[in-house]
Amino acid sequence: MIVLNWGLTPYQHGWEFQKSFVKGRRQGQINEDALLLLEHPPVITLGRKGERANILASDAVLAAKDCEVCQVDRGGDVTFHGPGQLVGYPLLDLRHYGQDVHDYVEKLEEVVIRTLRDYGIEAVRDKEYTGVWVGREKICAIGIGMKSWLSYHGFALNIDVDLSYFQLITPCGITGRGVTSMAKILGKAPQMQTVRETVTTHFMAVFGIKHWELAEGHWLGETVKPAWLKGHVSGNSSVQEMHGMLDEFSLTTVCSGAHCPNIGECYASRTATFMILGSQCTRRCRFCAVPKGVVQPVDQDEPQRVAQMVKKLGLNYVVITSVTRDDLADGGAVHFSHTIQRIRELSPETLIEVLIPDFQGEESALDIIIAAQPEVINHNVETTPALYSRVRPQANYQRSLDVLQYVKKSAPQIVTKSGIMVGLGESPAQVAATLADLRSVGCDSLTVGQYLAPSPEHIPVAEYIVPEQFQSYRQLAKKLGFSHAACGPLVRSSYHAAEGFSPKISLSS
Repeated sequence: MIVLNWGLTPYQHGWEFQKSFVKGRRQGQINEDALLLLEHPPVITLGRKGERANILASDAVLAAKDCEVCQVDRGGDVTFHGPGQLVGYPLLDLRHYGQDVHDYVEKLEEVVIRTLRDYGIEAVRDKEYTGVWVGREKICAIGIGMKSWLSYHGFALNIDVDLSYFQLITPCGITGRGVTSMAKILGKAPQMQTVRETVTTHFMAVFGIKHWELAEGHWLGETVKPAWLKGHVSGNSSVQEMHGMLDEFSLTTVCSGAHCPNIGECYASRTATFMILGSQCTRRCRFCAVPKGVVQPVDQDEPQRVAQMVKKLGLNYVVITSVTRDDLADGGAVHFSHTIQRIRELSPETLIEVLIPDFQGEESALDIIIAAQPEVINHNVETTPALYSRVRPQANYQRSLDVLQYVKKSAPQIVTKSGIMVGLGESPAQVAATLADLRSVGCDSLTVGQYLAPSPEHIPVAEYIVPEQFQSYRQLAKKLGFSHAACGPLVRSSYHAAEGFSPKISLSS
């Protein structure tokens, strides 16, 4: 089973992918099942037996609300999809699951019921209507399609979706019933990524799937990536425990926010990279899956909660990063410092790495970070200078080099670290020049990994770099004098970060 986490994706892109995937399976070109999880921009979909009269709003109203209408070949009537709603498209060969459509629908309902129970919501099936209900209000719609026992379409779970859109339709053609969401019932919105991964865990349990693979990055027409780009995820109770703890402490990890392909491995081993200063970024880098939008006020209690979770996990090594907060006078440097201090107080033996933004080059902000004395200060240049205007239009390559150089000159005892993505269209010679630039400013540790597009709206992958080329970059890093270099397709900035700090660990790939 392959799990595809796509994030916000136009409805037609998801629909075209499903058709392509099912066609590939029917022709014998694809042999694996898949679970596609995503969100859609506002869209009303009308099923095979749907009645146009159940769309209550005029075309002018729909246009004003930027909501399109799509006719689809699934079962069911009319429904709405929008941001804050987790949509799941299981692409299964039901010949392996009993060839019973009613049983299949009940299993999908069971996945959602178990997920909601984990959040303290008691949901049920309804004898009269398909889907999952809380009282007389539907919280999850289910509409499936089938060709030659190959399933497509699926379920739509309301997490924090704008429920006012449902007033534009007669949901599922059912009158006298309402629509609800997890946020409405709980009084606060659970994190999309934790619900998504809880759904994945229960899906595998209900369908009896022992092992699955997480594949991040996609675009229209892509169905198969090289085998070396599949991150392995297994059903481990520690993953579910980590999700529960993140909700308990109201914290966010970059592991989920940035769609890291190693999330299952790291969560299962009880490690994570905490993302502070909110979940919305002030910059619009075209490679990054972290949401961009209205930023939240700084949560002054967040450093203490991070420290409490670090202690509860018993971490020997922790990485702290953040969204970029250009709206703050210090870029969030003081908040970083407070987080480091709180961790030191509760877990004095824990080694701390911070992955920082550029703070717009302000040395006073860097001084605050340096004074807090983390063991490692990491700042990624992300790509080669020739690609900056396309990939990181609000950043500056030389400024990022200056950040690393200033840290090393101010505090030689602190390990400096940086990383780049490859597969964006750079040449090996450009990568080599970038690595040489990093060493020239005293950068100690390096990561090089394959870029994977988080959604069709992001920059597409220009090339899949073969493992042998990563080996070449590792060897070059050794020659240039990096103390540690992690180079490989699935390497990310914080992956196995503790290995890069230990002087006993040699260069790895």
